[in-house]
Amino acid sequence: MIHAHLTIDPHFAVGPIDRRLFGSFVEHLGRCVYDGIYEPGHPRADEDGFRQDVIELVRELGVSTIRYPGGNFVSGYRWEDGVGPREERPRRLDLAWHSTETNEVGLDEFSVWLRKVGSDLMYAVNLGTRGVQEALDVLEYANIRSGTALSDQRVANGTPEPHDIRMWCLGNEMDGPWQLGHGTAEDYAQLAGKTARAMRQIDPGLELVVCGSSGAGMPTFGEWERVVLQETYDEVDFISCHAYYEPRDGDLGSFLASAVDMDRFIDSVVATADHVKALRRSDKTISISFDEWNVWYQSRYEDVDKITDIATWPVAPRLLEDSYSVLDGVVVGSLLISLLRHADRVTSASLAQLVNVIAPIMTEPGGPAWRQTTFFPFAVTSALARGRTLELKLDGPAYDTALYGSVPLVDAVATHDPETSSTAVFLVNRSLEEEATVEIDAALLGAVEIGSIQTLHDADIHAANTLADPERVGLQANRTAHRDGGVVTVTLPPVSWTAITLV
Repeated sequence: MIHAHLTIDPHFAVGPIDRRLFGSFVEHLGRCVYDGIYEPGHPRADEDGFRQDVIELVRELGVSTIRYPGGNFVSGYRWEDGVGPREERPRRLDLAWHSTETNEVGLDEFSVWLRKVGSDLMYAVNLGTRGVQEALDVLEYANIRSGTALSDQRVANGTPEPHDIRMWCLGNEMDGPWQLGHGTAEDYAQLAGKTARAMRQIDPGLELVVCGSSGAGMPTFGEWERVVLQETYDEVDFISCHAYYEPRDGDLGSFLASAVDMDRFIDSVVATADHVKALRRSDKTISISFDEWNVWYQSRYEDVDKITDIATWPVAPRLLEDSYSVLDGVVVGSLLISLLRHADRVTSASLAQLVNVIAPIMTEPGGPAWRQTTFFPFAVTSALARGRTLELKLDGPAYDTALYGSVPLVDAVATHDPETSSTAVFLVNRSLEEEATVEIDAALLGAVEIGSIQTLHDADIHAANTLADPERVGLQANRTAHRDGGVVTVTLPPVSWTAITLV
């Protein structure tokens, strides 16, 4: 049996929890948009063609902001193709995913859908094949009420009120050689800086995200951040991080410790940003937008570059439709712990993606929608993590991993809402075989009672929810917890994620 102990003190906070930490990502990729959120012929499609069953699940997931329309897609996207009468919209080649884009859904339709699900828009501009003028045009179309050519065009297209998009991404993964328009850090930094300055001439209050590295393993990681921030520091508010995880060569121990890599990634970017801050003698602090993160089995991915005949590029093909196991759901829960642990600097994040494409929600054309295992830790964390993240003192045994060295078998984070005096504790047991008994010293919270305890676990760590069995896996009530004075003790099954509320 593994024994761990943690102490909660509400007087020691990491930082406030920004609701944008629980964002997601919708890209025109595979069946994320078409046959995902939008399927006019579906029995549950509403008057706008959006699947109401998906809308209900997105609401349940608790998504705050949604990054759109990409992703790699955005670096070849012409936003104006997706506005105006549908019958006049052009079909285009999507070079990123070797697909055909019909442009049935664009900015106006997506904004309608966002209002239905109760999320805010985080919009990405194309700095791959376009630039300053395109960014200014879409900003004018989206945010100016009326009285200019493009704002009046939006009104004429049936959207009288401006979209009022506050958060904008300056391109996507521009450090990646796979990206249309990829260049050096210096090239991108100059373009991003020019674009940011121009956009702020229209609206100085925008929040702007500059592209960081698309992964900590990139050969330019660190230097890319330094160069880009030295050029854009005064103009932007966030720098992005992207990270995806999967088990390699059957190494489940390292996979379960993926959050250690995320921790180190965040710490490195923070150090670089603060280095530039010091060099510039600035009073401004750059935040992190971790706007792509998830478990993604890239080793299963068939390279779209093999589709060479343009005449056969499909509309909304089945791409990147990973089926997630309990093991994957536990790792996603642990990555959420890492993001919360850095709430002082990570103030925006986007689970990539939302529907069908490496997603917590799956759909079948004309058929049902269902929750993947990764749905559960995200939905519960979004619902319970309120107020501020607390510094924890966590003691317990460790195990050796091939990728990350010695790693704690139990990981945890706690959040506390001073307004309601409620506390949430999120825990992961990384052991493949042993239960873990965790003592939570909550005496400093005052008189508390155990509220809900939910655990994601299954005797088969590879169990998944599928079209054939959509409710195979779910959250379970954990009945092991008991309180003795100010100490709460709970048992965590092997390979499990648990959320506890103390009220």
